[in-house]
Amino acid sequence: MTLPEIVVWSIPSPSQGTWYIGPLPLRGYALSIILGIVAAIWIGERRWVARGGRAGEISDLAIWGVPFGLVGGRLYHVVTDWQLYFGDGQNPVAALYVWRGGLGIWGAIALGAVGVMIGARRHHIKLLPMLDAIAPGVLVAQAIGRWGNWFNQELYGRPTDLPWALEIDAAHRPDAYPDVATYHPTFLYECLWNLGAFGVIIWLDARLRLGFGRVAALYVMLYTLGRGWIENLRIDDVQLIDVGGLRFNVWTSLVLFVLAAAYFAWATVKRPGREETVYTREADADERAAAAPEASEG
Repeated sequence: MTLPEIVVWSIPSPSQGTWYIGPLPLRGYALSIILGIVAAIWIGERRWVARGGRAGEISDLAIWGVPFGLVGGRLYHVVTDWQLYFGDGQNPVAALYVWRGGLGIWGAIALGAVGVMIGARRHHIKLLPMLDAIAPGVLVAQAIGRWGNWFNQELYGRPTDLPWALEIDAAHRPDAYPDVATYHPTFLYECLWNLGAFGVIIWLDARLRLGFGRVAALYVMLYTLGRGWIENLRIDDVQLIDVGGLRFNVWTSLVLFVLAAAYFAWATVKRPGREETVYTREADADERAAAAPEASEG
């Protein structure tokens, strides 16, 4: 007796992206973002302690970095897609509806880094080793967060009939393709790319003992390499879209890749190896006492 052959012709989209527990809405998009943040903090904590940091400090910095990042991500999205909210017939208040989707990664990273800088300064932490510790976990957070686009049936790519094409409901299809049901699953492409980049960075960091911001630079380089080609598959309406024939986010990826590669090369020559300490000053007695129970539990 042989099993019947199973052919997967497409990836189905979820029938709904929101569930209700009584009056409380449970949104797939929000759950994806939250799960990604939790994963990034967990990975960052383990890497930070391995670098010589104290347990719990990544969680402390997340109190600053996460809110700043969410605000930055939303601001980037609203600025680059302003006509969705401030054009004729649009509702400006909808710019606040984060749960409907719309977080620009570069705005999230830029303003999130500002929050991390503020927290690091308060804890007397050197910024570069901190960024090196948390950068790989951010890739995992992005990989998980992209599934929020799947729940919302948004930010997919061009039409395709490949076996792994993504089914999109008629209500979520672009006006240009009302009768086309399957599209490139760009959310899945980016998820897999980010997880692969995470593995590469972890391997290189363990092998080469990277420091002085080179892990963070590798994060930018690998992410932008993937984001560049994935972005070109997308067909969603984005303002600032046609700059020399390329989408604005592709230009952003190109510029950031060059800057990160230049810094990586400079740091490799000028600052090889890894920092001897991750703090700007030694911990005082109260700080050591607070860290002692956490260290003994580990």
